[in-house]
Amino acid sequence: MSHLTGNRSLALCAALLMTSLVQAAPPPVHHAEATALQTAVDGNWRPAEHRARDVYRHPLATLQFFGMRPDMTVIELSPGAGWYTEILAPYLHDHGRLIEAAPASRTFSAKLAAQPAVYGKIGALVPFAPPFQLALGADNSADMVVSFRNTHDWLNHDPATLGAVFAAVFKVLKPGGVFGLTEHRAKPFATATESAKLLHRIPEDALIQAGLDAGFRLAGVAQINANAKDPQDINVHRLPPDLAGPEGEHAQMQAIGESDRMTLKFVKP
Repeated sequence: MSHLTGNRSLALCAALLMTSLVQAAPPPVHHAEATALQTAVDGNWRPAEHRARDVYRHPLATLQFFGMRPDMTVIELSPGAGWYTEILAPYLHDHGRLIEAAPASRTFSAKLAAQPAVYGKIGALVPFAPPFQLALGADNSADMVVSFRNTHDWLNHDPATLGAVFAAVFKVLKPGGVFGLTEHRAKPFATATESAKLLHRIPEDALIQAGLDAGFRLAGVAQINANAKDPQDINVHRLPPDLAGPEGEHAQMQAIGESDRMTLKFVKP
C-alpha cells in the first residue's frame, strides 16, 4: 500500500474539493427518524459512563451525517464493548437489520444476551478478525457499513490489512451504499504506518486515499468529532477515557478531552 507513505495522489485533492459542497449540505433528516435516533441515544439501557462520552463522540450528528435510516441493513465493524451497538440495535430494531462483524467474545455475546428487548433482533454475528476473517456477507447486500476508531488497528497489524478490509466493505455494500467511519486523526501527511503504531492515529489524507484506492467515492468530510485542543501527537490511550499515562498528567489530558477525530463518508459507485 504505497499510498500510506510518500506523496498522496492528485485524486485525493480532487476528492477533497468535491466534498466541500457536501460539508455545507448534510443529508436531509426526517423528523420521525431524528426522533427515533435521539430516543436510541437517550436510552436508559446505555451505561452512564457510555452516555458521558456523547459530548465527545456526537453519535446523533455522526449517524445523521452518514445518512443512516431505520430501514437499512447496517454492518458494524469490530464493535468492541458495543458503545455504538447500544444505539444502532434499538434504532434498527423494528424496520432494519444490524449485523455485528466481530471476533468471538464472550463478554460481547453476554452483553447482547442480557438485554433481548434491546439486542434481540440483531440480524447476525459475523466472525471478523482481519486479516484472517474478512468476509462480511453476500456481495451487494448491505446499505451501510460503519467503523468507529478501528482503522488504525488494521493498519497497525499490517499495511495490507487496511486495504483488505476496505475491499471487503466495498464488496458487501450495494451500489450507492455508504461506508461511514471515524478515526483518531494524526498530523496531516504524517507517515501513516508510524502514527498508527506509535499514536494509534492515521492522517486524514492517508485514510481518504485508502478509500479512493478501494474504489469508493468520497461523499463527505465532517468536523463533527474534531477537537482543536488535541495536538494530534499524543498516544490516544493517554487521553480520556483510558488515561493510560502517568497519574500526574491525568488532569492535563482531561482538559484536552478525547482525541481529535476525522469523520468520513464514502459511497460505493
